[in-house]
Amino acid sequence: MSVRVRFPPAPSGELHVGNVRTALFNWLFARHEDGTFILRIEDTDRDRVVPGALEKIQEALLWLGLAWDEGPDPTDPAKDVGEYGPYVQSRRLEHYREAAERLIDGGHAYPCFCSPERLQEMRTEQERRKVPPKYDRRCRDLAPDERAKHEATGIAPVVRFRTPLAGQTVYHDVIRGDLVFENDTLDDFVLVRADGYPTYHLAHVVDDHMMRVTHVLRGDEWLSSTPRHVLVYDALDWERPVFAHLPMILGSDGARLGKRHGATSILEFRDRGFLPEALLNFLGLLGWSLDDRTEIIDRDTFVRQFTLDRILKNPAVFNMDKLLWMNGVYIRALSDEDLAERTAPYLERALGGPVDRDLLTRIAPLIRERIKLLADVVEMTDFFFEEGELDYTPETLLGKKFAGDATSAAAALRAVVARAEGVEPWAHEPLEAAIRPLAEELSLKAGDLFGLIRVAVSGKTVSPPLFETMALLGRERTRGRLASAVRRLQAVTPAD
Repeated sequence: MSVRVRFPPAPSGELHVGNVRTALFNWLFARHEDGTFILRIEDTDRDRVVPGALEKIQEALLWLGLAWDEGPDPTDPAKDVGEYGPYVQSRRLEHYREAAERLIDGGHAYPCFCSPERLQEMRTEQERRKVPPKYDRRCRDLAPDERAKHEATGIAPVVRFRTPLAGQTVYHDVIRGDLVFENDTLDDFVLVRADGYPTYHLAHVVDDHMMRVTHVLRGDEWLSSTPRHVLVYDALDWERPVFAHLPMILGSDGARLGKRHGATSILEFRDRGFLPEALLNFLGLLGWSLDDRTEIIDRDTFVRQFTLDRILKNPAVFNMDKLLWMNGVYIRALSDEDLAERTAPYLERALGGPVDRDLLTRIAPLIRERIKLLADVVEMTDFFFEEGELDYTPETLLGKKFAGDATSAAAALRAVVARAEGVEPWAHEPLEAAIRPLAEELSLKAGDLFGLIRVAVSGKTVSPPLFETMALLGRERTRGRLASAVRRLQAVTPAD
């Protein structure tokens, strides 16, 4: 049978680094093996379902290029793509009921009528005695008349698995080898809640079997739960899938990855200006390695080289500095046209309207080496697209060199205006050839004069290269901004 894998998020919020890394590894393995990647939505915990979360999950996966072969239709989540649907668990309840009844009939499960209050008292007593919290199996062997009495009250029971009291449960993990669990350490876990909805322990086993899933790749937090799942597979006489538990992702401080480490939702990475191919490259190396030196790996190479034996056992470390560096590498590899196309939406959101794509394409080579995030384009280039007066203070214009000496600064800018008037053609090389010697003539350092001009024409102390900037602004806008700067300085110059 060809490889079939699944990514089963709960629609409880947006996707974060950990679950998207899992999705990526499943997708890469499916593509490497020419198999099938399934998106399944596990929404049986109804209290955690967030409206719109499914659409956000799909949006994040598609932005990263992780298209699914089977699952909810991306154009209409109420519909399915694939022959093993529905792919949303809340529409599959009948399958779970049938499996639960089969387990009860076979003696592998039983109804439990214990109230929440009774269970809480039991846990409190176990805590007092300092013993591991575990159901005490009161309902495990109820006599038929006792069970009938409980059923007559109308109390909706949960369904628990009848875990063997002795022996071992053993399963093989591709990454970690054979794992052995003593059955007397496991509890009689819940399969179906009182509301009729299954728990993860039952639902995903039923779905994986019915959807012909061959390999289960998931985070290693599920290592200790897998013996329960193996017991359910065996009780139903179903073939177990191949298990591979992926290494944990830690922050740079060695703690479990959290928001303080920058692990925001995947769509927030997009909104901050990370390229999907850079983020995919970065996530692909969180727990997998091509060799001990290669860090920039494109999608096709990942697909070609991705095998389970290259997945690492040790925890991976999320390093935001490395991600920023990697994003910069990918930005620098973009063509002028592509960089303009990718940065335009950030500018348009900030400026509230469309921007001139041709101008942005000509700006692209000036900023390529200066930005790490696509969103950096706003601070770096918005002044190219603004008409009218720029928003800066006289203090910003004067800087350290001219602080308190607006008269000298105004005189220097007037000299720049006069020198620039005769420049032909209006291009960065003639502009630099005309203006650079002016610094020495005015007894100024070139950096001090250029800093003054930079703020005058851009409103910023940091901008793309000065003379290329003036060339792209054009003669009229450059002259107008220099003249405006002179007027501002004259307004703060004390009268004689």
